[in-house]
Amino acid sequence: MLELIAHNLAPIMFISVMAMLLIGYPVALTLAAGGLFFFVVGVGLSEIAPSEINLFWPLLGAQPERVFGIMSNDTLLAIPFFTFMGLILERSGMAEDLLDTIGQLFGPVRGGLAYAVILVGALLAATTGVVAASVIAMGLISLPIMQRFNYAPSVATGTIVASGTLAQIVPPSLVLIVMADQLGVSVGDMYIGALWPSLILVGAYCLYIFILSILRPELVPALPASERTLGGGVTSLVVSVAAAVAIYLLGTHVLFTHLSDANQFVAAAALAVGAIFVFALVNRKAGLGIISHLAEQVIIVLIPPLALIFLVLGTIFLGIATPTEGGAMGAVGALVLALMKKRLTFSILKSSVQATTTLSAFVMFILIGARVFGLTFYGVNGNVWLEELLLGLPGGEYGFLLVVTIVVFILGCFLDFFEIAFILVPLLAPVASALGIDLVWFGVILGINLQASFLTPPFGFSLFYLRSVAPARDWADERTGRRMPAIRTTDIYKGAIPFIAINVAMIVAVISFPYLVTHYKSQPVTPPAGQIQVSPPSNGGLGLPPIGGSGTDNGGGLGLPPLSGMGNAPAPAAPSGGNALGLPPLQGLDAPASGAPAAAPAQGGGGLGLPPLQGLDAPAPAAPATPAPSPTPPAPATDLSQPPSFN
Repeated sequence: MLELIAHNLAPIMFISVMAMLLIGYPVALTLAAGGLFFFVVGVGLSEIAPSEINLFWPLLGAQPERVFGIMSNDTLLAIPFFTFMGLILERSGMAEDLLDTIGQLFGPVRGGLAYAVILVGALLAATTGVVAASVIAMGLISLPIMQRFNYAPSVATGTIVASGTLAQIVPPSLVLIVMADQLGVSVGDMYIGALWPSLILVGAYCLYIFILSILRPELVPALPASERTLGGGVTSLVVSVAAAVAIYLLGTHVLFTHLSDANQFVAAAALAVGAIFVFALVNRKAGLGIISHLAEQVIIVLIPPLALIFLVLGTIFLGIATPTEGGAMGAVGALVLALMKKRLTFSILKSSVQATTTLSAFVMFILIGARVFGLTFYGVNGNVWLEELLLGLPGGEYGFLLVVTIVVFILGCFLDFFEIAFILVPLLAPVASALGIDLVWFGVILGINLQASFLTPPFGFSLFYLRSVAPARDWADERTGRRMPAIRTTDIYKGAIPFIAINVAMIVAVISFPYLVTHYKSQPVTPPAGQIQVSPPSNGGLGLPPIGGSGTDNGGGLGLPPLSGMGNAPAPAAPSGGNALGLPPLQGLDAPASGAPAAAPAQGGGGLGLPPLQGLDAPAPAAPATPAPSPTPPAPATDLSQPPSFN
């Protein structure tokens, strides 16, 4: 019985810990306790199966260093930065301003409010990166408005949960940061790889609303004319955008031609956006009336968050800043925006700092527990068991991706993405790498997969986030005085189904067309140190002499003579008395050395006990005569073919 347990300890450990997590025990404590318990069991059974269990007590002594290694991880610093940035923006009223403005912009068309919710959800995702914050904020702000204007409850709730869950995949998503850290890839590459799929998802959501507005227009009505408080004026907005484009082209082709491409783009874009933003402010303050109230409001409300998004993501994509540096700039930028709007209060700052600290501590505790779990799991050869299990699947990489997609989709309905990222992803990454799967592509597939599972009834996390803020009873609208119906849980489930189908289709598209993600490889990158090729200069790197004796140096910087014979010119004569390292002159490769021939070394080798360097093409010289016996025999030359002995 003990032998059976010892030989199958890895699957027993994995199934036991996953079962405890699904039951609902605290994640960090379950991982740490499970790891320690099976560590003790493994040490006790190591004598029965020593080839399969590699656990011993001194391993626990290294655990504190592993914990400090986690806490000093620069990549994970981006999590509190992006979280703080999103909370400041969300609690300072940015979402309300965006929704009101974009809703007025799209209000005259059917489904205009739904378009506004999707676009605002994408903007919130690009500034917060936190699913819970996005879904709750959108639910509190947009759900009452959509109910007020007679949107179908299922359409309203489905649009809100889907747009809020875009924070799973839209950079700077926390999911992508953690995924990149666990897969061992660049966060910047993960962001660039996820950009196209996230934009396609936003477009697919809008396309669904457009089709719905044609087939079932009563479900997504347009705003009544009495509610269009900003009036018309789309033409002046188009003219303003055209003026910004003209200023950008002027900057790139005339003003900033002396800059590099990346800096040229940044400078020209900043000039164009800043110019129309200042013009809109002057138009409002001075009452000029040159552009419409709608264009003025759209420019003033949209440009600050878009500028912040560019400050964060643009600098990362252009290689100007790392994700951690981008997150730090975003946090400062969010504070500046809140101060400019005079909405930064001490209570907002305090609650944002508290929430950021709570989330960061949550992530760190889970990661520490996952390290304890991983120490034991690898010690019982769990990685080997899992790798053999997954590599044995039929279908190669596509069979592996299919099984992993299904498993992660199911687990994503019950476990938070932090738990999946810290437990499963480190175990799946070696298998994916062994199959030749690009790890950034693999990470984006998992991110979209988790997004779909967050929407899936009955356990999707986003559904519960919206349920917590949606009205459970009939309520009175203070603005219209009408009695609004309660939102049923079945309405939320029903509304999410079309968006789940869109996400599943997106997973299939990304798997079928990897270039949607792997286009990041076309970005200029710095090759790893082991792959950098250096062309030697004529005088040799590290101060070495020129090859072939064609240089004018008297010798190498390390005291070596010129390497002779590779060119047509004769090598200079060897310096008298040898060289600085006591080596004999280097013999010619093709041509004879000039000057007097060097005498054979007294001990059959160079000053370092090395034999003289022979020509590559010339025949080897005759063996030296046996030296006359002497009272003190010379020390034998060092045999470099044997490992050194330290006895």
